[in-house]
Amino acid sequence: QVQLVESGGGLVQAGGSLRVSCAASGTLSTLNAMGWYRQAPGKQRELVAMITSGGTTNYADSVKGRFTISRDNARNTVYLQMNNLKPEDTAVYYCNYKRLPQWVDYWGQGTQVTVSS
Repeated sequence: QVQLVESGGGLVQAGGSLRVSCAASGTLSTLNAMGWYRQAPGKQRELVAMITSGGTTNYADSVKGRFTISRDNARNTVYLQMNNLKPEDTAVYYCNYKRLPQWVDYWGQGTQVTVSS
């Protein structure tokens, strides 16, 4: 099992910045991907950004150029720096850990990000 503990999030005005973090613990695998999904009210959960254990990143088109994902492998922690936030970024952000190559998903409890206009 993998446990994910998220921190960060909160309320910010449009144009502002926030950083969310997620620390993984438990039975971790050498090959993995960590990242963030988000879910706004009435919408499906969507990928925001992912980074593999090798450092390959993937971003949703809507956040490219504004969000940056990074990780500290020694701390098994992933970070999402969110700049130039927009009201449409408002959602619950969920940390995700993918055990590879089996592609098993683990989820955090979610952290609220609210961007006011």
